[in-house]
Amino acid sequence: MKHKMPESFLWGGAVAAHQLEGAYREDSRGLSTSDVMTAGSSKVPRKITDGVEEGYYYPNHGGIDFYHRYKEDIDLFKEMGFKCFRTSISWSRIFPDGDETEPNEAGLAFYDRLFDELKKNGMEPVVTLSHFEIPYHLVKAYGGFRNRKLIDFFLRFCETVFTRYKDKVKYWMLFNEINNQTDVARPIYAFTNSGILYEEGENREQTMWQAVHYELVAGARAVKMGHEINPNFQIGCMMAWVPIYPATCNPQDMMAQTETMHERFIFTDVYARGHYPAYARTMWEKKGIDIQMEPGDEEALKEGCVDYIGISYYMSAVVDHDVSEDRNGRGFPGSVENPYLSYSDWGWAIDPEGLRYSLCQLYERYEKPIFIAENGFGAYDKLLEEPGDYVVEDDYRIAYLREHIKAVEKAVLLDGVNVMGYTVWGCIDVVSFTTGELSKRYGFIYVDRDDEGNGSLERSQKKSFYWYRNVIATNGEEL
Repeated sequence: MKHKMPESFLWGGAVAAHQLEGAYREDSRGLSTSDVMTAGSSKVPRKITDGVEEGYYYPNHGGIDFYHRYKEDIDLFKEMGFKCFRTSISWSRIFPDGDETEPNEAGLAFYDRLFDELKKNGMEPVVTLSHFEIPYHLVKAYGGFRNRKLIDFFLRFCETVFTRYKDKVKYWMLFNEINNQTDVARPIYAFTNSGILYEEGENREQTMWQAVHYELVAGARAVKMGHEINPNFQIGCMMAWVPIYPATCNPQDMMAQTETMHERFIFTDVYARGHYPAYARTMWEKKGIDIQMEPGDEEALKEGCVDYIGISYYMSAVVDHDVSEDRNGRGFPGSVENPYLSYSDWGWAIDPEGLRYSLCQLYERYEKPIFIAENGFGAYDKLLEEPGDYVVEDDYRIAYLREHIKAVEKAVLLDGVNVMGYTVWGCIDVVSFTTGELSKRYGFIYVDRDDEGNGSLERSQKKSFYWYRNVIATNGEEL
């Protein structure tokens, strides 16, 4: 590859407010969905409790205390050379219950300080509007996004932050990994994506797709509103992108792959093209799903197409037409292991080539820029007995990221894909969303806190910190 990555390429890191901020009731912040999820592990799922209950540990309450330490952390990001930093705005910091008519000034002021600090240090904020932290009151009082009223509550929140930060934030994302909730067997996704607690015996797919419709309409109307507030806004969707391969060259496996991928493409098709594809309506009819739409909904989808497509990419998956169960835990029937790939400690297939494939596939389908909003490697890091410049020798993380960045560069320089940026997930150790662990570490920066909330919270560089600093300094030429 003779060409260089574009000078405008946004290298950086990514987090979510609920996983690092802490200060969960400070400055009048209300409870969010993340605040009622207990700690878990790779073997014990997180429990969703009815409010905050005695006797449980809630790791998101403290996070890594970014709320009070953000300047210290931004200094470390600056030392790495970050061009951007992706985080989210905690909805319940701005509207503690979610249905108020007036925002919480203390919450707005915090993000003013945060964005000002990022800009002062040469970083563009990349801001997710809803990242698994819907105000808990909206779950209890309205049933989450099963209720159409949440469209208006979300839009009030969007209008507030779009207006407040119109000169500080250019890059926005809508609902984080909105497509995860199609895995109806795991209720955690409906709860965190949409604030929905499934009831005994209800048709989960009916409930989920109705909520998705409300979210897609809310997102499209937010895009239109955002462009009216500031025409220079770049507003994207955010998808958990797990490409699916056919298990063999058997044509039936290829058709199984095509049909299974529909549950990913339906979201990007609506976000990027502005209407529901024919296969979606056929699927709903076949399953007896009746989506309630109001006049103006389809027009809103058409008028609110996103500017770019944001994705998280961690793994690929495989489907076998001859298998009826989900053998590999990927959330769809026929999911099987890929014998050509190795797997992480959490059973995630390590597949850099799948990232290049995904970028090509998405860009060829939509011809819209793509932002790699999450990519990273979770591991049980071990502290060195005699630390020097760094406290963890995480060559495994460097190897993972090196191969994935190579795949990104091939997509850009060989395939002509317009990739806007690349933000490594959990650039500083944060609470894991899926397990609630802090021992599942992704960061370039080690945080002294364990899974029970003990530790000094001291920040220390890992070996990967210096490696990524050089990657950014050479614009990806030295990996």
